[in-house]
Amino acid sequence: MADDRGNGFMWFLAGLGLGAVVGVLYAPRPGRETRQAILDAADESREYLTDRGENVRSQVDNWVGRGKEVLNQQKDQFRAAYEAGRQAYNKATESGTTP
Repeated sequence: MADDRGNGFMWFLAGLGLGAVVGVLYAPRPGRETRQAILDAADESREYLTDRGENVRSQVDNWVGRGKEVLNQQKDQFRAAYEAGRQAYNKATESGTTP
């Protein structure tokens, strides 16, 4: 069964290569124009990915900042609750009534 998967993948790669060759042979433009079109498309893709990466980075920074704020609020609430519990315990032990 593993051989069937590997064999199918090899056929896929062979078909991909054959399709690329046929596409270049029947391209409506000369080779120089085709290469330039490929380079232009690659440049546009690079610019798009760069812009998207910057947008994602700023969004992640925003989320991290909000997460830090929430975490700090939770820590402050926990400290306040801990202090209130500690003071209540100290007050209860001082008055002689232990829980």
